[in-house]
Amino acid sequence: MTASAEDHGRHLRNIRQLTSGGQNAEAYWSPDGKRLVFQSTREPYKCDQIFVMNADGSDQRLVSTGKGRTTCAYFLKDGKHIVYASTHEKSEDCPPPPDRSKGYVWAVYPGYNLYLAKDDGTIVRKLTNQDGYDAEATVNWKTNRIVYTSLTDGDLELWEMRPDGSKRRRITAMPGYDGGAFYSRDGRHLVWRATDRSNHAAMERYRELIRDNLTAPMKMEVVIADGDGGGPRQITNFGCASFAPTFTPDGKRIIFASNKHDCDGRKFELYVMNLDGSGLRQITSFGGFVSFPEFSPDGRKLVFTSDWKAGSPYEFNIFAADWAE
Repeated sequence: MTASAEDHGRHLRNIRQLTSGGQNAEAYWSPDGKRLVFQSTREPYKCDQIFVMNADGSDQRLVSTGKGRTTCAYFLKDGKHIVYASTHEKSEDCPPPPDRSKGYVWAVYPGYNLYLAKDDGTIVRKLTNQDGYDAEATVNWKTNRIVYTSLTDGDLELWEMRPDGSKRRRITAMPGYDGGAFYSRDGRHLVWRATDRSNHAAMERYRELIRDNLTAPMKMEVVIADGDGGGPRQITNFGCASFAPTFTPDGKRIIFASNKHDCDGRKFELYVMNLDGSGLRQITSFGGFVSFPEFSPDGRKLVFTSDWKAGSPYEFNIFAADWAE
């Protein structure tokens, strides 16, 4: 199905729905722009597994083990390998859902480790090997670095390593959640979501929840730093939930998801801003959940996740649109 630019702002044209049914999210491009890797909960699987599809939504196929829970897959620069997180070695069953008696929280499953696999699903190497959360990996194809989030030192910090798991080092050292990081294409900058450290209540809640391998996502801001993690600075201050930030192809702006227009709700739209937080502009107006944007390698298309036109509650699908400046 398609929609016009007039429906959802002047930047998105020829919107195309690539998946249908289930919970599909976090779709990211292959280096040649011909495929997408994404996570999906769909029958017969009871929790997220990793799939690859063509850029038009065809040939959707499983590339994870079908066991445990997976998250956050990304192509390596050769286009023939992916990195993703999985709990399948901890248990072949889906881990229990987070305790929602504690409110809207995300589980930080200690069974997650990172794996390097071929794009046919064959696991080549286990990249992390510890009883703690290692996930949320993305790759810079120019510098050949992987950035990911780890609980190795007792706090959710950003780490980096090479695709073979070597040269592993922590690159942030601030209390609170740091995750969902992306490099700019030239590798000069890094952007991610983080607990609002100026919000005392949010920090106290983070410390309380992390003891139970949980975190609360509704008070997060966007942080930018040098490519090695140096000089971090918070560039939003909405007091809401802002996440899934990534760079425009020229590296001069950041596109991200936020509920700043509905701070206590779960309706998210896409926004774009300059690297210092100025020039904020709303990109979408779907009226529901929109997140996880990423530009195609040629900069001509934007892929994102949304519940737009969902046929059932909690259905999320992947969409692609032509980008118009």
